[in-house]
Amino acid sequence: MNVGTLIPRHGQYRGDHCAIVCGDQRLTYAQLAARVNQTAHALRGLGLVPGDALAVIMPNGVTVLEVYWAAAQLGIVLVPLSPLLRGSALVSLLRDAQTVAVITSPELVAELQSIRAQMITVEASRWLVTGAAPAADFRALDAMVTDQPTAAPAPVEIGGDHPFNIIYSSGTTGTPKGIVHTHDVRAMYGALFASAFRFTPESVCMHAGSLVFNGAFVTLMPAIFLGCTYVLQARFDAVEFIDTVARERVTHVMMVPSQIIAVLNAPNFAPEKFVSIEMLGSVGAPLHREHKERLMAALPNVFYELYGLTEGVIVILDKHDAERKMGSVGIPTPFFESRVVDADGEEVAPHVPGEIIGRSPLLMSGYHGRPDLTAQAIVAGWMHTGDVGYVDDDGFLYLVDRKKDLIISGGVNVFPRDIEEVIVTHPEVIEAAVFGIPSDKWGEAPLGAVVLRADATVTADQLKVWVNERVGARYQQVCDIVLVTEFPRNAAGKTLKRVMRDVYWEDRSAQI
Repeated sequence: MNVGTLIPRHGQYRGDHCAIVCGDQRLTYAQLAARVNQTAHALRGLGLVPGDALAVIMPNGVTVLEVYWAAAQLGIVLVPLSPLLRGSALVSLLRDAQTVAVITSPELVAELQSIRAQMITVEASRWLVTGAAPAADFRALDAMVTDQPTAAPAPVEIGGDHPFNIIYSSGTTGTPKGIVHTHDVRAMYGALFASAFRFTPESVCMHAGSLVFNGAFVTLMPAIFLGCTYVLQARFDAVEFIDTVARERVTHVMMVPSQIIAVLNAPNFAPEKFVSIEMLGSVGAPLHREHKERLMAALPNVFYELYGLTEGVIVILDKHDAERKMGSVGIPTPFFESRVVDADGEEVAPHVPGEIIGRSPLLMSGYHGRPDLTAQAIVAGWMHTGDVGYVDDDGFLYLVDRKKDLIISGGVNVFPRDIEEVIVTHPEVIEAAVFGIPSDKWGEAPLGAVVLRADATVTADQLKVWVNERVGARYQQVCDIVLVTEFPRNAAGKTLKRVMRDVYWEDRSAQI
């Protein structure tokens, strides 16, 4: 089951349908198929064979999609890496993936030049750059592709268990791990998410986040599976996002919470600009209830929420359940299973918190090169998330918090999300992030980092008093509030609490 056959199929049977919109670029499926075929010939000309790892280190653009699908045709294993990576962190992942070729963009050439000597697995002829080559030792991908035939290359026979990609975890809590997905898994992404989110071949799907992270595939795969139109923003801009939704009549979009908050607060936000939207999904982190209620009031009957891990645990809150199960992250979709278990692995009763585990057709093959970590994570076929949640009497899952964010204060478990839900109800607060800092008295104590509205007048001390009067228990009271202009985020848009915590530990007076 080679998912690389999807683009040629649509090129033949759906050739006139708009495939990709990115800025001023618009490609039909026939045009996209021709470009993908040419790219595949170019990659084969480099001597790449099935199983070889190809690193793609580029910002969003049509070329990224062309490389993805060309590699899939040939059984080449994609290694999408963030263009924000630098130095030893980049070398570490390239080595871990056993990369044999690299494609990048001109603005990143200087950085890659500095690490080339450390990458002996990548031959000199396999360092490629889009556009004209800025240096003699980088080859111009565009020139290579233009010279190739537009007919499909000879097909590659691979099994469904052949790896499609190595996706590195976002690294919000530590060293990233290479998560391997097969062609079968990516095919299931297409079919199962198309069903869950009610895609049709006439849907118009938009993506405004980085293509290098797994969240992009949640809507990319169903869009390509059905031959939809896929609208790609080169970079997220809330004002441009809203205008693009209205102009392109977008029907489906998946966003991270920080993007949703930015859209809700954009000067051009207006419900009438979203009349085409059938599905607006939230993924990557919990969307606080305050923001969820505001979104659903403005745009009723379109909100979905996905809780999951790149490793393959997925739960979805459907738009028809979103209002009556506001605090829930949903239920397993067909062919998915989830449980909440205690420390002994026994399933707990409804309303009792425990660790969330799951299994599904999307389960990863494992962590690349780390059978030890794979064995720790997948036990008897069940992926252990390390997250804490509970189910209600109807079986709907509620996420208490990420286990890795747990604060232990005076021996009591304190979940940051409970405090964040209180902070964001303040009328002058846009976003809040709570994390633990060292305390001589309690071991750890909650600290709140807060982004205020531009016209806010509340002080940090006033907000601290306001919050501590409203939290449910004394141990949930914050020891301090720090006002910040923005949160540090990774390329996927996830808030990096670890970075804020480390900065605060090193220098309590430092600006986070």
